Amino acid sequence: MNSTEKSPRGRKKKPVKAQNSTFTIPIHISFLGGLNEIGKNMTLYEYKGDMFIVDCGLAFPESDMLGVDLVIPDFTYVQRNADKIKGILITHGHEDHIGGLAYLLKVVNVPVYATALTIGLIEGKLREHNMLDACDLRVIKPGDRIKLGQFEAEAIHVNHSIPDALAFAIRCEAGTLVQTGDFKIDTTPIDGQVIDIARFAEIGKEGVLCYLADSTNAEKPGYSASERTVGQSFETLFRRAGKRRIIVATFASNIHRVQQIINEAVSNNRKVALSGRSLENVLAVGKELGYLDVPDGIIIPLDEIGNYEPWQLLLVTTGSQGEPLSALSRMAFQDHKKVNISSNDFVIISATPIPGNEKSVGKVVNELMRHGAEVVYEKMYDVHVSGHANQEELKLMLSLIKPSYFIPVHGEQKHLSKHAMLANQVGMSSKDIIIAEIGKTVEVCEGTFRENGMVPAGRVLVDGSGVGDVGQVVLRDRTKLAQDGIITVVLTIDSAANEIVAGPDIVSRGFVYVRESEEIIGEMEQVALEAAQDCLDNDIRDWASIKASIRDEVSQIVYERTRRTPMILPIIMEV
Repeated sequence: MNSTEKSPRGRKKKPVKAQNSTFTIPIHISFLGGLNEIGKNMTLYEYKGDMFIVDCGLAFPESDMLGVDLVIPDFTYVQRNADKIKGILITHGHEDHIGGLAYLLKVVNVPVYATALTIGLIEGKLREHNMLDACDLRVIKPGDRIKLGQFEAEAIHVNHSIPDALAFAIRCEAGTLVQTGDFKIDTTPIDGQVIDIARFAEIGKEGVLCYLADSTNAEKPGYSASERTVGQSFETLFRRAGKRRIIVATFASNIHRVQQIINEAVSNNRKVALSGRSLENVLAVGKELGYLDVPDGIIIPLDEIGNYEPWQLLLVTTGSQGEPLSALSRMAFQDHKKVNISSNDFVIISATPIPGNEKSVGKVVNELMRHGAEVVYEKMYDVHVSGHANQEELKLMLSLIKPSYFIPVHGEQKHLSKHAMLANQVGMSSKDIIIAEIGKTVEVCEGTFRENGMVPAGRVLVDGSGVGDVGQVVLRDRTKLAQDGIITVVLTIDSAANEIVAGPDIVSRGFVYVRESEEIIGEMEQVALEAAQDCLDNDIRDWASIKASIRDEVSQIVYERTRRTPMILPIIMEV
């Protein structure tokens, strides 16, 4: 096939570099997060010894990660190559793309490039970590080109559920790559800034070596709805609320949604009160940077809602995903210090449950209704639209960009696989598509597209101020404690006389109620005493061995009597 012969896709194949081309060194793309999962997005690019990173997000803990607050990517590989990292590009300001950045910048402090709103949200996070002054944050805008060693990245405007979202066209000697970040095609966005489809088409004509695209909604047919449809629904629902107090729960970062809520409040002569620290922070940043138009006097402190009639109030709150400690959840379970739910409340949950959160959202809805509130959460009311592209939009982008190779990103396995099928439908061959995994490195240049090698990757658990100190062993212990409880066996040994002088005493937590289980407690005390005495009689003075013997004997009697396996913790004191 010559350089202009048509490919099986029915369009001209881009010229292939000659055999003696100098562009034989491949680009390496390593995935540190965002594949086969929702969240924790992080991609590392490398070419001729220079590296840069796109996004550094977090994921929220799964139900079996007891006590864990956040999950962030493993930065081991980045730390090893800190001197090669030229910068960090951020596509937008959602937690799954910026939530791990503060932890990353403690490891490698390089320039961070993002739009004004995204930088504003990042500043808030860095301020919480007391490291804002030490970081190099650089504001960019669509059309800007950023030099990153051997790479040059061009920022391209896209639509998403937060303003100032970007895709990047990444260029080096080996070719051009495009990574979209999260996006949709919204022809009537709230801010009037339509996705720059024309620029994507121009880059497609120039020739794109590899395309990496958001796969979150790859299962959903058709086109995603415009954010403006939510505003129309709000208008109808606010009228339906009548004289009742309105409470709207939404994602704090969805500034366009918040703007529409405020607009409706102004139209209906209602004061707006905010509940939720993240919502307050985003509103402050959005207002300061000009992304939100908030008339003077419309926002009131939550402490002052008692001074107004229900029909004069609109509460905007976090907690649309049923998070146990969120403002809406506290309201539902009557645990909020300033808001009590009653039959005089009209509640709108303006979000779709993230997979896995359906049960939590259902509990909150049930509690709100139990207190007499009317709750609107069903899809039929159009109180939420997604910020991610549906199938037809994904296919349109593939057709415009016309990549030689394609890697679906940002989604679970089912999303990535479906996106790959969409690429097949627009004419791409399966051999030109790779569904990668976290830790895998994809090697790409003209004529080469393959997985080649692994890098250290995975998840790091954040618990309070501890980063990475909670591992599988600790999680297993926490799960065991949660499921079967703990039995502590305490005894005192006179080491000089080689005899037991006190105990054993049994302390139980989460296993049985001691006062109603005296028989089994007595049996545990007896076998513990016999095990310890047997060790002393055999001149075993090693405490670890004595504890192991006690643990084994107590575990056996407990399992025989209850078929449970609580944690057994022997404690020996010496006198």
